[in-house]
Amino acid sequence: MFSRDIGIDLGTANVLIHVKGKGIVLNEPSVVAIDKNTNRVLAVGEEARRMVGRTPGNIIAIRPLKDGVIADFDVTESMLKYFMNKLDVKGLLTKPRILICCPTNITSVEQKAIREAAEKSGGKKVYLEEEPKIAAIGAGMDIFQPSGNMVIDIGGGTTDIAVLSMGDIVTSASIKMAGDKFDAEILNYIKRKYKLLIGERTAEDIKVKVATVSKGTRNETIEVRGRDMVNGLPRTITVNSEEIEEALRESIYVIVQAAKTVLENTPPELSADIIDRGIILTGGGALLHGIEQLMANELKVPVIIAENPMDCVAIGTGLMLENIDKVTRRKLV
Repeated sequence: MFSRDIGIDLGTANVLIHVKGKGIVLNEPSVVAIDKNTNRVLAVGEEARRMVGRTPGNIIAIRPLKDGVIADFDVTESMLKYFMNKLDVKGLLTKPRILICCPTNITSVEQKAIREAAEKSGGKKVYLEEEPKIAAIGAGMDIFQPSGNMVIDIGGGTTDIAVLSMGDIVTSASIKMAGDKFDAEILNYIKRKYKLLIGERTAEDIKVKVATVSKGTRNETIEVRGRDMVNGLPRTITVNSEEIEEALRESIYVIVQAAKTVLENTPPELSADIIDRGIILTGGGALLHGIEQLMANELKVPVIIAENPMDCVAIGTGLMLENIDKVTRRKLV
């Protein structure tokens, strides 16, 4: 009868939806398949992801979010509408309140686009919160105390780094270096070294199955199939963890450098707290082999991976929804 409050982690790679009282009820790729001739949406989510790189000319698989913000407004709206209808969260007489997450440094125009897309897909009232803040709450940090907490959220399109205290962000950085860029680096490395063209999905497979960012900590191989750039024929090669570490080295150091900058701008009292508590890693990028070891060595601070790094933002939206009235009241005061 009544609608439920919902939290949305609108990610570049995946959309996760948390429904109040039910937990995370949806986790699907942010992909929409569209017929170019009729502009009709053919598939959304997992079904559309399976079509990436495998469609005829008239069908295109679009990822409507790029670098954590909306790149194609209409397609994002269609995607959100589809997910909301699938979940059936609207009541007979009421619409749900929506809490949606965004990167820390997006512009007011980009914020407006996210809010409008959520409203058009069926939200009564839309709240926007910064991603690292919600990720920290989802990872179990008590950010409302007067002490320093640091979180590094490595998603699909952006990496958000923030130091939090008293329920708000003290210093932060948001960089467009994350999961998608890692895939692109692997793809380009194989193209350069082996003159072999592979697709995005193959690059992602390599990242998940054999990649490491700490030299000498993983030694696995994977067979990779693609198209030979010289003769145009299919070819199979074998790549190992060491090669992928080399391919990802520069990208990872961009994130390390951003984290160092945030630490340099952090007040000394909060820095002392971070040494005690450590830095929490969240987001899909936290699952990259050896990343916590590399970060701890570079930043000279303990680094811990959150319990369910990919779900932290969605879990955080759920906890935030429980206290949404308190939070909005605090902001109005």
